[in-house]
Amino acid sequence: MEITYLLNSGFMVRHDGVVLVFDDYADPSEIVDKVIADGDFTRLYFFVSHAHFDHFDSHILAYAPHVTSYIMSREIRRTKRGKLFPPERTVFLSNYADWSDEEISVRTFSSTDVGTSFLVSVKGRSIFHAGDFNWWHWSEDSAENIAAAKENFMAQMKKLDGIAVDVVFFPIDGRLGKAQEWGAGEFCRRTKLRLLVAMHNVGFPRWQPSADFFVGAATVPHWSPTEPGESLSVFD
Repeated sequence: MEITYLLNSGFMVRHDGVVLVFDDYADPSEIVDKVIADGDFTRLYFFVSHAHFDHFDSHILAYAPHVTSYIMSREIRRTKRGKLFPPERTVFLSNYADWSDEEISVRTFSSTDVGTSFLVSVKGRSIFHAGDFNWWHWSEDSAENIAAAKENFMAQMKKLDGIAVDVVFFPIDGRLGKAQEWGAGEFCRRTKLRLLVAMHNVGFPRWQPSADFFVGAATVPHWSPTEPGESLSVFD
């Protein structure tokens, strides 16, 4: 499996001929274009977790002739951009929904912002892309909002308790300061994963786990890409 960083929460995953592209709002290194030009794939899927500008851009519509399916959160169906996509190859999923075809299966979970998160199974591997699901602790916010953010995150984590996933893409956002790790750390403690990939951290240094990040959790490899086009090969 090869994972390539596009930008922000955008990643491309290649596994056994299948290409999965998550939240490609910008691809300054033109990674996706190069893969399509080479044509070395059997299926191509685009996932869009929600309609925020830094997760969804309609430039991905240009790839339609090569795309097997666009898989998007249900809210996008109502947007002007969402209505441009070919209905025969576009799937809009609500939270806690299941969808599959001959190659992949998808289960959605909720977010603590807008949209959805994706659990994708492909050829014996599993991938969780959190979208904007995170413990969004903004220290300058009101005490009520801070408490609500924690409660919402913990409520969603109850639905994820104990899942086993090969690769997890999770926000570790430098804007949150000391709280940037809190969501990812809780996720690691309550699930079984083999690789943690930090995302949603544009403009901040490469993340390194704090000394106590893995307390209460199994220590797993982690990757925090900062430059578009960085790649990592795993599970050889």
